[in-house]
Amino acid sequence: MTPAREGVLRHVAAVPWIEGPGHHGGALSKVLVSAGEGGSRLTDYRISSYAPGAHVARHAHDAKEQIYHVLEGEGLLELGDAAHVVRAGDCALIPPHVPHALQNTGMERLVFIVVTVPL
Repeated sequence: MTPAREGVLRHVAAVPWIEGPGHHGGALSKVLVSAGEGGSRLTDYRISSYAPGAHVARHAHDAKEQIYHVLEGEGLLELGDAAHVVRAGDCALIPPHVPHALQNTGMERLVFIVVTVPL
């Protein structure tokens, strides 16, 4: 992987919304910084916006650590064997191999930052 040599500047409005694999019902993300060619050496940084009822299916990462930082809305985060209500101001660390899922259980959009770093 070759990181960007001059740095990268993107405005959130210029980045398209995507609904990635395992994401359903309007679980959208904008990849603002990606790891790989022309991006970051390691870090993936995105903003996600889930419509009411939208979710990402339960999954785990073998070699990635993630942080979810909730900015707006309310949802249910399954983390391992526990389920937690999350809302604005909450921040969750998701270690490798820990199964997790997130669903917007609120009445408004659930907006959060996702930071992913490979280990």
